[in-house]
Amino acid sequence: MAETLFEELKRYVGFEPADGQRLLALHEVMQPRFAAIADVFYARILEHPQASQALAGESQVGHLKVTLQAWMEQLLRGPWDENYFLLRCRIGRMHVRIALPQHYMFGAMSVLRQELNRFLDEHQDWRTEDLRASRVALQKILDLELAIMLHTYREDLLAQQARHERLSTFGQLVGTIGHELRNPLGVIETSLFILKGRPLAGEERAAKHLTRIGEQVTLANRIISDLLDMIRDKPLKRESLRLDAVWTDALTSVHVPPGMSLSASGLDTLPTLRGDPGQMRQVFVNLLENAIQAVGETGRVVLSASSGPDAVELVLEDSGPGVSEPIRRRMFEPLMTTKARGIGLGLPLVKRILERHDGSIHYAPREGGGARFILRLSIPPDCR
Repeated sequence: MAETLFEELKRYVGFEPADGQRLLALHEVMQPRFAAIADVFYARILEHPQASQALAGESQVGHLKVTLQAWMEQLLRGPWDENYFLLRCRIGRMHVRIALPQHYMFGAMSVLRQELNRFLDEHQDWRTEDLRASRVALQKILDLELAIMLHTYREDLLAQQARHERLSTFGQLVGTIGHELRNPLGVIETSLFILKGRPLAGEERAAKHLTRIGEQVTLANRIISDLLDMIRDKPLKRESLRLDAVWTDALTSVHVPPGMSLSASGLDTLPTLRGDPGQMRQVFVNLLENAIQAVGETGRVVLSASSGPDAVELVLEDSGPGVSEPIRRRMFEPLMTTKARGIGLGLPLVKRILERHDGSIHYAPREGGGARFILRLSIPPDCR
């Protein structure tokens, strides 16, 4: 059987079973220091504005400290197997997603090395040879961590660049075709207007077909508009933005089946933001339409909202089937869809609009089944 990448990396740095035993012994004495190390780690990060901004500022630090302690727990306890490798790969992908520059990865690992080594320097209960062997084992596992993160970061960054290149080509094609299609659609709309203004002598079927043609022309125009919105920098209207009002407005454009439960909470407690109400309305409409299609005639869609010191968070959940693991990594790419009728523009457009509002969106599986989308929007300093 071919050697896996993780096995190759462990062989390269000389990580052996004896190193694992030394790390387990380190865990027993180091665990009480994990909280203090996490405090030092994030205090250092908050000193650097770019790194702090990538990690969502101080509002998420409490949660991230707990996550870091869990990371150190697994670092020293293992098991150092393929599942360990896959879990660490997700960290590198997360760094790409939040646009954290690579040099901060090196800096962060340096801080952890310093703090963990400082503990070893202060530990006087071990013999010199045991202390030296434990220090070597610690350096090996930290080197492995960094190698995994950099490998995954590079892979995802290259994939992201390839997607951007495809989108650039896609954008040029869409821009040309979209504008060309507007002309014949405009002629069809004009002809429909004229035909509808003439008596059809009781031709009910003819009137029905004219209505159907009009509906399809509207749908075609909407697809073209969505495509063009994906490739152009539509100017934002920076004005007062009340998300509760935008949500209420969006509901008027969405058909909710009688047997489906739709509820929202916390929106009226959110601060006033700055942004484009029209584009944010499109965010809600697209997400709601996806959720309703996933749930079907009966089910539940719930929106909950909360506010932190520098950002608001919206969580939209539904009781549908959720999104499979293979689809999740590509769900925000244009033209990626699992629907029989659809071209995969809804979620990419949502992501683009939120990013232009200094926000973000990501998917998280819902406990017990179903989909969960988490949206974050920054609160401008003058609105806090």
